[in-house]
Amino acid sequence: MKDFIKQLKDKLETNPPAVLTLGFFLIITVGSILLFLPFSSKNLNFTNFLDCVFISTSSVCVTGLSTINITNEFNYIGKFIIMLLIQAGGLGFMTMATMVAMILGEKITLKDRLVIQEQMGTTRLTGMVRLIRYVIFSTFIIEGLGAFLLCFTFVPKLGLKGIFYSIFHSISAFCNAGFDILGENSLESFNTNPYLLLVISFLIILGGLGFNVYIDINNYKLNYRKYSLHTKIVLVMTLGLLIFGTIAFFILEYSNVKTLKSFNLFDKIINSFFQSVTTRTAGFASINQTGFTESSTILSIFLMFIGGSPASTAGGIKTTTIFLLIVTTISFIQNNNEIEVFKRRISFSLVKRAIGIFVISILLVNAVVFVLTLIEDYRFIDLLFETVSAFATVGLSKDLTPHLKDITKMIIIILMFIGRVGPLTIIFLFIKKSIRRNLSIQMEMLLLDRRYYETNCCFRLWKIRNEFSHHLRKTWK
Repeated sequence: MKDFIKQLKDKLETNPPAVLTLGFFLIITVGSILLFLPFSSKNLNFTNFLDCVFISTSSVCVTGLSTINITNEFNYIGKFIIMLLIQAGGLGFMTMATMVAMILGEKITLKDRLVIQEQMGTTRLTGMVRLIRYVIFSTFIIEGLGAFLLCFTFVPKLGLKGIFYSIFHSISAFCNAGFDILGENSLESFNTNPYLLLVISFLIILGGLGFNVYIDINNYKLNYRKYSLHTKIVLVMTLGLLIFGTIAFFILEYSNVKTLKSFNLFDKIINSFFQSVTTRTAGFASINQTGFTESSTILSIFLMFIGGSPASTAGGIKTTTIFLLIVTTISFIQNNNEIEVFKRRISFSLVKRAIGIFVISILLVNAVVFVLTLIEDYRFIDLLFETVSAFATVGLSKDLTPHLKDITKMIIIILMFIGRVGPLTIIFLFIKKSIRRNLSIQMEMLLLDRRYYETNCCFRLWKIRNEFSHHLRKTWK
């Protein structure tokens, strides 16, 4: 047993993806047990354990798919546990661990920085602790403001318990989870309440932008020219996809009696905008998803698959990935040797990563859909919708989730987990060569980072280099 623990510890020390994966797994396990116990249930009975695992995974992976009605199944203790799981999943395992370490005054080691980097999807090792502080601070400020604004809707309607409802839905929206405690129909009873829909929408958008974007906007305000390339890409893609989705849903559903036809013009625009927002991995629904035309369903699948942006609470393959694929394709058509965006050259390593993420994601989604067609009797497009919703951690459903077979539920659980942790992270977990190469690249980047030399003393640099060399030696053994 001691040898096993020692081997596990050694593996975790040289394998950031393993730490990240194990961290999410442990949170899901604890959440499943807490939801399973009678004190979480309204009837004070044990809830079906598979359903508890599904809900816990969906909460931590900020998905929102649910096999049971959490409003009717769980009491306020259970709902509070779900809210904490959503918060932990939205912030990320390493963010929570780092927050505890900073409170206790513990040192943030290089290994911790590597895991944070893996979680955030950033390319730099410097400034990780500052980024975590910013993540925690901005998250609580935005969620607090969101809860305050939602109180104007929920408190008059529900009384004092509306305060809890406001906090729950603010966290769920900002973390792009899509869980609600309003009943079976999500936000459908509020689809003519533009105030609520817009507040929820902007919480979702802010959660999906990414914390690196907040830092740029905070530092340079509205001086767009000084923004980093990452921020420019995120803002352009986010705005473009929101406008495109709103116009497309408005046109496709304008005369659909099952969706928008009965609304006035303003409510049609607001609900089209909300659908465009929520498909970006949020999962709330102001309109029943079963009523959409097949054209709108395909559009929803496309938007869900793209998702939000890196270092955000959103899932999907990310806006930056699809942007790189588009500009690479344009560069290929124009027969250009180099890829340039906003007068900046894009490195081939970033293009390779984007292609890798896209291909792996496409193959995984298609493989899962193929298996589900063998197990379930539903339409292919509905199974594809459910699969992409789980992989991209969206949470929208064609009312399939509660009626799936147990084996399908387990497949969806695994898919949600892969979608949240990241397919590349899961692959790197088993490929030691990739981890070693990644560590070597990070060592090179650290030594070449001019800002690091400018802001840190030589002794600190020497200590970090020695620590890095130690990790590399352990990995290569």
